[in-house]
Amino acid sequence: MHRCTCHFTGRVQGVGFRYTAQNIALRFDVAGYVRNLPDGRVEVVMEGSDDEIDGLIDSLKQKMNCYIQRLDRQLDPPTGEFKRFSIRH
Repeated sequence: MHRCTCHFTGRVQGVGFRYTAQNIALRFDVAGYVRNLPDGRVEVVMEGSDDEIDGLIDSLKQKMNCYIQRLDRQLDPPTGEFKRFSIRH
């Protein structure tokens, strides 16, 4: 189990990115959230196994590839604070 924080850069706000991330997350055994950041990036924080995290990220990159210019990832120990995956406002 890991905690993965991803920051997506590009034209990622106003294109349904958060809703797409939430729908894709339902297919994977992860918990966490997705939210827009004031600087125009989208942040995805999730906890789960490496395979589940990688699967979600790969699926999201495939679906939203035309909007993503850059992806930064950071792995940390899990906190267990999340019960499900949600959109934060």
